[in-house]
Amino acid sequence: MRIIRFLDNDNKIYFGTDYENDTAVRLEGDLFGELKQTGQKVMVKKLLAPLVPAAIFCIGLNYKEHAGETGFQLPDYPALFMKNPASVTNPGDPVVIPKVCLDKPEVDYEIELAVIIGKQAKDVPVSEALDYILGYTIANDVSARRWQKKAGGGQWVRGKSYDTFCPVGPAIATKDEIPDPQNLSLQCMLNDEVMQDSSTSNMIYSVAELISYLSQDTTLLPGTLVLTGTPDGVGYVRTPPVFLKKGDILKLKIEKLGMLSNPVL
Repeated sequence: MRIIRFLDNDNKIYFGTDYENDTAVRLEGDLFGELKQTGQKVMVKKLLAPLVPAAIFCIGLNYKEHAGETGFQLPDYPALFMKNPASVTNPGDPVVIPKVCLDKPEVDYEIELAVIIGKQAKDVPVSEALDYILGYTIANDVSARRWQKKAGGGQWVRGKSYDTFCPVGPAIATKDEIPDPQNLSLQCMLNDEVMQDSSTSNMIYSVAELISYLSQDTTLLPGTLVLTGTPDGVGYVRTPPVFLKKGDILKLKIEKLGMLSNPVL
């Protein structure tokens, strides 16, 4: 099933499926329990991020080529950081360059396969890790590079947690729709120019390995969003560097998950 979250014409928030031509079949129930189709087709006034995450765990340097282009050594363990859940923004809504970056923007894009944890997970073996997944979606790990690298006290969280720095969507594809998360093509376009073009088969640590690692002595709550890393082609390592500016359009595509598009403001 492909699940969207949306506003209807009465500004009420619902989950839905079979989304096309600005309509969807409304679902009722719990996203992390049981969702049932009502059979009621309703108008979709606005598409929202498909969930409000309980937490956002992010993995850095999880593609060999990306680690190489940034000059970092390959990590011995998954490189973990977090984003503020309030950084989540909706499909179609703008990525806003923060005021603290206006003098030297250095704001960059990162396409990522995002995993939604569907049930409480702790000490999960790799062999069972995919059973804890509700589904998959697309995320953009927008990053203010100066704040990430120099002005954030040596931590990545600050430069990646500004408001609107985590576009998510357009829908959740439940895990039955994605039998193999390690075989998905992904592509990021900036103003229709392809900037990143890779496959999840190039991950260093697989989705199952990441969930197992993150759950070691740590409870992952339902609704936890796991961003699994970005491939090579980010803007700041290009010659000359490519940073986001007002008027840009980002389009992120992952096989079987659709396209996430956001303007830059």
